Amino acid sequence: MNTSPSPTGTAPAPRRWPRWLRRGPMEMVACVVIAAGLFMMLQPLAMVLFTWSFLTTLAGTALFMIVSKFPE
Repeated sequence: MNTSPSPTGTAPAPRRWPRWLRRGPMEMVACVVIAAGLFMMLQPLAMVLFTWSFLTTLAGTALFMIVSKFPE
């Protein structure tokens, strides 16, 4: 990685994550996925929702663990 100053004498600007990829919004998405999985598991109407509920909850939990490492 080149850390020398640019020809104009100013340091290069630090790269910033997009706002939608920050920890707060992505943790909220993960929580919604977990809540959807729990709803799918507890509802009595559709067997197909119950069938996919564990994988949905598992995916939300894995997503939460990953995005908890994202910057603020």
